[in-house]
Amino acid sequence: MVLDAVGRALAMAGSMTWEILWALILGFALSAVVQALVRKATVVRLLGDDRPRTLLVAAGLGAASSSCSYAAVALARSLFVKGANFTASMAFEIASTNLVVELGVLLALLLGWQFTAAEFLGGPIMIVLLTVLMRRVLRRGRLLTAAREQAEKGVAGAMEGHAAMDMSVRAGGSVWRRLRSAEGFTSVSHVFVMEWAAILRDLVIGLLLAGAIGAWVPEEFWRQLFLTGHPVLSALWGPLVGPLVAVLSFVCSIGNVPLAVVLWNGGISFGGVVAFVFADLLILPILNIYRRYYGTRMALVLFGLFTAATVGAGYAVELLFGVTGLTPTRRAGTMVESGVSWNYTTWLNLVFLALAAVLVVRFLRTGGVGMLRMMGGSPPNSGHDHT
Repeated sequence: MVLDAVGRALAMAGSMTWEILWALILGFALSAVVQALVRKATVVRLLGDDRPRTLLVAAGLGAASSSCSYAAVALARSLFVKGANFTASMAFEIASTNLVVELGVLLALLLGWQFTAAEFLGGPIMIVLLTVLMRRVLRRGRLLTAAREQAEKGVAGAMEGHAAMDMSVRAGGSVWRRLRSAEGFTSVSHVFVMEWAAILRDLVIGLLLAGAIGAWVPEEFWRQLFLTGHPVLSALWGPLVGPLVAVLSFVCSIGNVPLAVVLWNGGISFGGVVAFVFADLLILPILNIYRRYYGTRMALVLFGLFTAATVGAGYAVELLFGVTGLTPTRRAGTMVESGVSWNYTTWLNLVFLALAAVLVVRFLRTGGVGMLRMMGGSPPNSGHDHT
């Protein structure tokens, strides 16, 4: 009985992995190309204040950056220490995990296009809400000063080495010429593999957790938790309980998408799914990193502000999609159990696995192993040089 239950959970996790594999490779490859073209010094220069235009730039740069929550948090601290505005750094951090292409593709594959649309609508709403709240809370400056002093101490959290590396192409010329160069190829391969290394743990945990919960937890439990028999109460309760589940799940970044499928199939509201996905920056390990980076007071403030912005974005999406009639009515998130078959997914996986293999080989042949060793540790003394 126990072995059968474990087998069903593993089979479900494995099938979901096969279903989303090509999309993950595509998303990380696109992200690697963008990061190979944009230098971090340029990012710092563009994020000097919290004006609307600056926040728009921060969101755009974040969306083209890492989808690993730990790396995004470390990079935001690095940008802040180097002179970027704190609010702009937080906007960059949110976009780095909640507005990335690979998240949108996975949401579309496993839940439907409405969830991808909700991601790209709710993310900016969350950033706007956070900005408004931060301007009120941090306007006196004392808390921000203390946070900067703590940040400048360089206390380690996670992924400092990865955040400090600048793997952009140094050579000049057109975008196409830079990418076609040997340095461009190497840079893309390095970013691609490093991003996979940063996200792999959370992705595996998320898939295993989703498989176990999907196979073992009865639907009746979710229906009662999410108040599915009361539509109005469910819509009000969903954006509040979604972040709570995220905090307790310890899964961040795109690793929480498989669990979002379980929650949606279990009856959580549309806005609740959105709030759950956006709460990846509120899990307990990251809250502890906030404490180490910015001090206990600022960590508590960030927890409160991020929670309010997350819940607010969930309510906004619930309301906007409800008014326009775009809220999905079928609870048919993809919990694949049939295993591997010869369909378009398999062919796409084979094509993109070949692309991944090419990039991994290039990574290994150009000193990538040493970068992996330093990724989770202390920042390197200087930018990484490509050959």
